[in-house]
Amino acid sequence: MDAFARILRQRAVDPDAVRDVAAAWDAFGEFLQIEVEGIERSENDSDGFIVEWGKWGWNDNHPALSFSRLLAVSESDDRDDPDWQPKYWKVALQLVFAEDPAWTDLDRLGHQDTGFDYDEIGAPRIAALGEMRQFIESYPQLAAMWRAEPTRSGLALERAG
Repeated sequence: MDAFARILRQRAVDPDAVRDVAAAWDAFGEFLQIEVEGIERSENDSDGFIVEWGKWGWNDNHPALSFSRLLAVSESDDRDDPDWQPKYWKVALQLVFAEDPAWTDLDRLGHQDTGFDYDEIGAPRIAALGEMRQFIESYPQLAAMWRAEPTRSGLALERAG
């Protein structure tokens, strides 16, 4: 999480007051290229990313867009246990927006996402980010949200699943 916050600040983006979605996305892309120590091997879907959007209770049901990285962290648990699983952590930047007619149908769609992508760091991940961005542009509500200014934002590290 600290690395993402540092990258955002280097780009003059305050994690708690994002005003430019595209600048936040560019910082997210840079963050996704950083190797993380202590995560599981790639065959365990150890390092992925996702974009989510919708209205959630924890943000007072305001329209939101979230850029997240999911990491499977190795811990000192007994790996010989047949039920052993890595611990999953999520670094998420959530952008919250005011209501707007451009994305009125967002609540009708419910919680939506792009699905997790686990492409390797480097060129495969850059290509996957480009495809994800094109996918977002294919939804008029998301494209409008992308060009809007968030009313608030927050960066969080939380246990996933």
